[in-house]
Amino acid sequence: MTSRREFMGLAALAVAAPALSAKAKEPWFRISLAEWSFNRSLFANKMSNLDFPVVARKDFGIEVVEYVNQFWMDKAEDKAYLAELKKRCDDNGVKSGLIMCDREGALGDPDAAARTRTVENHYKWVTAAAWLGCHSIRVNAQSSGTFGAQLDFATDGLRRLAQFGAQHGINVIVENHGGLSSNGKWLASVIDQVGLPNCGTLPDFGNFNVAQGKPYDRYLGTTELMPFARGVSAKSYAFDARGNETTIDYLRIMRIVRDAGYRGYVGIEFEGRDIEEAQGIRATQKLLERVRDELQPA
Repeated sequence: MTSRREFMGLAALAVAAPALSAKAKEPWFRISLAEWSFNRSLFANKMSNLDFPVVARKDFGIEVVEYVNQFWMDKAEDKAYLAELKKRCDDNGVKSGLIMCDREGALGDPDAAARTRTVENHYKWVTAAAWLGCHSIRVNAQSSGTFGAQLDFATDGLRRLAQFGAQHGINVIVENHGGLSSNGKWLASVIDQVGLPNCGTLPDFGNFNVAQGKPYDRYLGTTELMPFARGVSAKSYAFDARGNETTIDYLRIMRIVRDAGYRGYVGIEFEGRDIEEAQGIRATQKLLERVRDELQPA
C-alpha cells in the first residue's frame, strides 16, 4: 500500500515531469567566428584559410565561420580550392556564413568607370559565396567627395552589386569601416536609398572612426545600423580581470542588438595584440555567452 507521503512525492514528480521534458529555450543569438581573429597567424603563414573552419570547430566548438578574402585572394574562381574548402566544412559540421571582401576597389568611387570595375570585381566573391553556401558577402562603402555626393556614389555601386547578388541568393552587407561608412546616419541613409531587401549592414562594435581624431559614438551608430543588420561583428581588443571588454560595454551594446529584434549570428572578431589569438577568442566567446544569458528575452 502506498503511504500518503509516497503518494504526495509521486504526485509532485508527475507535476514536475512536463517542465523537465519541456524543450530548453532557444538562445536569442548564436555565435560565429570571423577569420580576422586569426589575422596574425594567417599573415605569418602559421595557418591557412583551409585550416580555419577545422580550427573553429575543433578548438572552439563554433559551427559557423566568416571568411576574409585577403587570405585567399586568388582562389575565388578556383573550383578545386572551393571544393576542398567546402569538404573541410562538411567533414567537420561547419557552415560558411559570409565572406568579408576587401582590396577590390571603392564601391562609391566618384569615377563611374572605376565604380563599375569595383562592382564587377566583387562578382567572383558573390558566386564563390553562393557555391560555399554563405548568406552574404561583406563589402565596404568607400567613397570621396561631399557627404551627399558620397551617398549617391555608394548607393549606385551597392545597388548594382546587390542586384547581381540577388540573382545568386546572396546578401550584400556593408560594415562600418572608416570614412563616412563609420557615420551610422550616413550608412543607414545609403542602405535605405538602395532600397533592396538583400542589401543591409554588418554593424561592427569597434570600427566607428570617421577620420583620425573624429570618432563616432559606437552605441548611437549601432542603434542606427541594426534595423538593416544581416549580421553583427563583435569586435574585441582586451579584457579586465572580470572578463569584460575594456573599451566596449558589451551589456549595453548587445542590449541594442537584442532590442532591435536581431536573432541571427554574432561573429567573434578579436583584434587585440596583448594576448594570444586563441585566448582572445575564448574570452570573447565567454563574454558573449554571459551577456546572452543576462539578456535572454522572457
